[in-house]
Amino acid sequence: MNDNRSIFSLDGITGMLIATVLLLAILVGLSVWAVNVQNTSATNFYDIKDEHLIQMKSVDNANHLVDVK
Repeated sequence: MNDNRSIFSLDGITGMLIATVLLLAILVGLSVWAVNVQNTSATNFYDIKDEHLIQMKSVDNANHLVDVK
């Protein structure tokens, strides 16, 4: 019954290393993606037009923002 055990099978060290490398690759990919999204958002400026027409509670307030880029 113990003849099939191997330290380098997918249930052993090899599987643990594959899982660790996969998780680290996902972490690096998501971190790079987050930095790119943050840089894109930080350089995207908005301008407010007709600020005297903005009301306290109105659905039309979104129309006052103009994307500068």
